[in-house]
Amino acid sequence: MGLLSKKDQKLILDPLADDNPITIQVLGICSALAITAQLKASIVMSISVLFVLGVGNVVISLMRNIIPSKIRIIVQLIVVATLVIIVDQVLKAYAYSLSKELSVFVGLIITNCIIMGRFEAFALGNGPWRSFLDGIGNALGYGVILIIVGFFRELLGSGTLLGFKVLGDPIGDPVTGPTGLYSIGYENNGFMLLSPMALIVVGLIIWVQRSRNKALIEEN
Repeated sequence: MGLLSKKDQKLILDPLADDNPITIQVLGICSALAITAQLKASIVMSISVLFVLGVGNVVISLMRNIIPSKIRIIVQLIVVATLVIIVDQVLKAYAYSLSKELSVFVGLIITNCIIMGRFEAFALGNGPWRSFLDGIGNALGYGVILIIVGFFRELLGSGTLLGFKVLGDPIGDPVTGPTGLYSIGYENNGFMLLSPMALIVVGLIIWVQRSRNKALIEEN
């Protein structure tokens, strides 16, 4: 961070904690609930949003002085739709099975409140460099929450991480039976794979954040 000023550092660091787009701004909740049953899907979605928001913020910033105010939302949608199509085509080319799993959710990046919000609130009023940092910061903040939720949901719901069995084999072989934690009676929690559990995990993260920083607690 030595090359960045304090203001530039805040653009990246604040969304990771005290101004997180999911847990503080309460944006992008839908994808946090829908695609976090697997850690791999969470990572891919995070990288996708990182690309779309980082590049998109720069493009909107470069165009900010020539975009008529009456059609700025249309222009923003065209920019984000173009970037999402690029992401979708790359996934289909190099990770087809995963692209089928994410399917509609990749397309829904177009309507992600975080992306349109940063275009409107930041990129339209700032230069390309600061807009890029803002996009990267908010995308990382979004991705961190998705990865945390995906980590716990896959680990406790399936006993795996990135598809690898980390808690043992619940079936094992006919002679020795289950291995690892399953050998002492552990059972996967299927509830973790359901969308309501994602909301509960996000709620727990919000509780931890506000417990550590009382300034984040809203007064009624």
